[in-house]
Amino acid sequence: MEHITLPPATAARGDIKLPGSKSISNRVLLLAALSKKGEVTRVRDVLDSDDTRVMLDALNVLGVQVKQIAEHDYDVTGTGGDFPNKNADLFMGNAGTAIRPLTAVLALQKGTYHLHGVPRMHERPIGDLIDALQQIGVQVEYKGHAGYPPFVLSPAQLPDGDLSLSIKGNVSSQFLTAVLMAAPLLNRRVTIHVVGELISKPYIEITLNLMARFGVQVTRDGWSSFTIEAGAAYGSPKDIYVEGDASSASYFLALGALGGGPLRVTGVGLSSIQGDVKFANALQLMGANVMMGENWIEVRGIENGQLRGIELDCNHIPDAAMTLATAALFAQGTTKLTNIASWRVKETDRLSAMATELRKVGATVEEGADYIVITPPAADGWRHAHIDTYDDHRMAMCFSLVALSAVGVTINDPKCVGKTFPTYFEVLSGLLS
Repeated sequence: MEHITLPPATAARGDIKLPGSKSISNRVLLLAALSKKGEVTRVRDVLDSDDTRVMLDALNVLGVQVKQIAEHDYDVTGTGGDFPNKNADLFMGNAGTAIRPLTAVLALQKGTYHLHGVPRMHERPIGDLIDALQQIGVQVEYKGHAGYPPFVLSPAQLPDGDLSLSIKGNVSSQFLTAVLMAAPLLNRRVTIHVVGELISKPYIEITLNLMARFGVQVTRDGWSSFTIEAGAAYGSPKDIYVEGDASSASYFLALGALGGGPLRVTGVGLSSIQGDVKFANALQLMGANVMMGENWIEVRGIENGQLRGIELDCNHIPDAAMTLATAALFAQGTTKLTNIASWRVKETDRLSAMATELRKVGATVEEGADYIVITPPAADGWRHAHIDTYDDHRMAMCFSLVALSAVGVTINDPKCVGKTFPTYFEVLSGLLS
């Protein structure tokens, strides 16, 4: 198995420009494709990664005109919400940010579409989204296990008049995002009711913000219901920039705390629309010296010499919270991260994977259904470990923090970072000393 060994480092400092956000990149590419027919949107700073390539490839297969004009910039020509290709086989890899919204949009295209992916994608639930769409006449045939890809979408049989549907909010916010983004294609009043607790609310804020940038306003009743009026339609903003990836920022901010800094990331800051930017606040709670501007965040070590363990509800930063779990290895006292059940349905079962790998380096770990408790190793209890990454980019990047221990770390299958940050380890090596 391919691996990379990170020898013990004592300092981390420097400046980096973040790659574009995966969540924003894929939302914007799809919204640009759904914009008024013939309108061209220039999408700048698109993330170059496995997941965005999945979306770009899918749009090409569907007949959308997409032209790359620079390394990270694309011109996307709107289709008026009506994709030219009405019969397509789409390989979605393991890209949740692509398959979920595309499923809702394709269900309304009056075509036949086969969606499938890698084996792990076929283990990631999509049933709650399908169940919601079936309430308004969407036709779906599962080709494997019910509730999971692969599946075939057939032309929907929509009822007349205004539409109302309910969707569960406690598994993935991407399901609600998918229905919200597809709703304007129905050209009638649509009300979406959320059943139960909605997790990862900041990702819905991203969706609503971007829909507004493309001309669609959503009326909401808190987090319980959302309404899109008849006549709503996407229009091109002509030119739109993708923010840096706030989840990716978390690794560098933690490195700046553990390695003394100063370490500055550019691309996210006080003006960011991403919820994971609040990781900086969590790091401050642990004792890090954090400063922020409109488009940057900088960390200069730890206020009192060592991070301190915290207890935190992480519903608002589900992806970045993983970095807190590895930062907890360096803290004084125990850290408890709660409300993270969504970790179990990501690229891997991240709760189980994180517990297993934290134990390898010497931590004591308690894993619950929706929480994790980490007690760091004693000073002489650290072990050099070969960290398995489970084909999960965030596992690889999180455990790179262990390079700042006295034992270093070996990361198996480091190329899995290609999902969101293909050059991560090259960037990291330029910051550590």
